[in-house]
Amino acid sequence: MATETQAHAIPLWLLREYLEELGGEAVAEDRVVGDGWLASLEKMAPREVGSLRVGIVQVIIEGSSAALESLLPEFEKKTLRAGA
Repeated sequence: MATETQAHAIPLWLLREYLEELGGEAVAEDRVVGDGWLASLEKMAPREVGSLRVGIVQVIIEGSSAALESLLPEFEKKTLRAGA
């Protein structure tokens, strides 16, 4: 099972830290492995609106259904942003 999302205005290093706080271990700058799951992070081209630039990171999390059922709600809480 896999889930894919884009995180806007959250830097890759911070997303990696969130995943580590949720029990994962960074095995590379863009990869975190947890119990029953693997997350891949990829910096995308920033979104530009006028002079505003917003960074985007593609987040792909793969794993067993049970692992994702417990991980994803906690990850979503950490990445929740007002006005998003």
